[in-house]
Order: sequence, then C-alpha cells, then structure tokens
Amino acid sequence: MVRRIASQVHQQASRLMRADYLKQRPAWHQAVLDHPPLPLPARAPPPRTSYDTPAKKPHVLPPKRTPGPRPLPVAYVEDIVRRQFFRDHPFESFRPRSLTEGGAVEEEHRVRGKAWTRLRQRGRNPLPEDAVRFAVSLHENHQLPLTEAYETAIAQFRSLRSEHHVATRFAAQEAAAYGATFAPGAVQAGYAAEEAVIAARAAKEDSISEGELVARKRWRAVVGRGQASDEWTRGEAYVRMWRDGARPDYSALTEPVLEVKQNNRHEVASSKDYMDVRQGQARGRRA
Repeated sequence: MVRRIASQVHQQASRLMRADYLKQRPAWHQAVLDHPPLPLPARAPPPRTSYDTPAKKPHVLPPKRTPGPRPLPVAYVEDIVRRQFFRDHPFESFRPRSLTEGGAVEEEHRVRGKAWTRLRQRGRNPLPEDAVRFAVSLHENHQLPLTEAYETAIAQFRSLRSEHHVATRFAAQEAAAYGATFAPGAVQAGYAAEEAVIAARAAKEDSISEGELVARKRWRAVVGRGQASDEWTRGEAYVRMWRDGARPDYSALTEPVLEVKQNNRHEVASSKDYMDVRQGQARGRRA
C-alpha cells in the first residue's frame, strides 16, 4: 500500500484525476494548489524553478597525472634460498652467532665459482650461510635449476652436519673415558637449581620447633571409637561453659597429650584441664 503523506495529498489527487480515477475535481483542490503546504521536513528548501536555478556545468574529467618514479622491488636469489632454508631448518636460527663487525670486510673464500663443486671444500662444519651460497653458486655457475641446486646443497649440508655430530659425541666419550670432566650445561644447571630449592624446602619442614609440634598436638581433635565425630551440638556445650564462667588457660603445654581410651568416651585426656571440662561435666551431672 502506498504511504500517504499529508503534504502530498493534492499531488496524489492530481495524479488520480489524470488517470480518470476521480471524475470530479474536489472543492479544495484549487485552493491547495494556490497555497501549497510546507514540504517535509519543515527546514528543507522549497523547490526551485529553472528561472533562478544556476546552470549546471558540464562534467569534465580531471587530467590524468603521470605517476611519479617509484623504486622497483629489489629481490636477490640469495634471499629466496635463505628464506626457504630457514623455513625447512627453523632450529638453525637458534645457534649462537657473533654479530661483531671487524675493521675490514671478510675476504672471499679462495674456493668459489666453477671450482666450488662440493660443500665440503669450505669446511666440514658448514654454516647455514655456506649452504645458501653453495646453492646460489650451483645455480649461477653450473647452470642448474634453482630447485635442483637447493636440493643438492641441502643434502650435502645435512650429511656434513650428521658427520660432525657423530664425531663430536665420540670425541666427548673418549675424553670422558680418559678422565676428562666437562662443565655442566644449561640443562644440568637447571636441574641442580631445582634440587637445591627442593632440599631447602625439605630442611625447612624438618626444622619445625618442638613447641610448634606440641601446639599441634594440643589443638588436635581426639575422637574415641564409637563416638560420632560429625555430630552437631549447635554449640550448646560451649555456651553452657561460657555461662558458667569457664575461662580457657593459654599457658604453655608441657605434658604430652594422651589418647582417649576407647572404652570410655567421656573420659578427658590426662593433660591440663585448660577449659575446666571436668568441672563443667560435674556441674552438668548435678543439674
């Protein structure tokens, strides 16, 4: 259904008369056309005629600006190989490296170019950077595809690292067999610190004073066999002793606390009667 707006009734009536839905003009129609209502919203500008409307300017596209010079992306083959190497060997980045720079640039190795055919030619313990340079050298000087050059360099790098690891392990075992001692590593130092903390805590627990042990025994709940320990008396015994004027004795306990006999659950331990329990029981029996 079309929405009806009060300020557009005369416009709707005009449309209905043009469509012959209204056969006779309403009496109010000409008066409303002479004095039209304010448009909605009230602050909206009234419609303007073409007499006082400024002419529209033709739409002209702005001139295209020539883009300024931009630096082209710089990419090296070494960066591609290095990124793939550390993606395949993430733990190689945790090996310590010295970042101290000397006064002169490191000289190029004498084995380079087409003479460099095996990674072992630059040492038996290669670094990740040696593997990257070897792959690039195979790609540029021996015209191997980059994928094949990378696979060859990685295979030789892993074999050399395995040989170095096995040789180091056997050298350490041989030195230990001849009586050599090694400084503790990071793992052993961590275990030693943990054991020291555990030993200090155990010594602290063993050094509890005798007075603290006696106090623990004094306030320990002693329940005889057959006695309901979970029975709730609603504090009647405590209130009765408070009304009778019983006062607790907080003096140091020197006598050991004896266990209650199993046959007589009403017998109090032979320790000091610090809360006049026996007197309270006697008064309760007399009452």
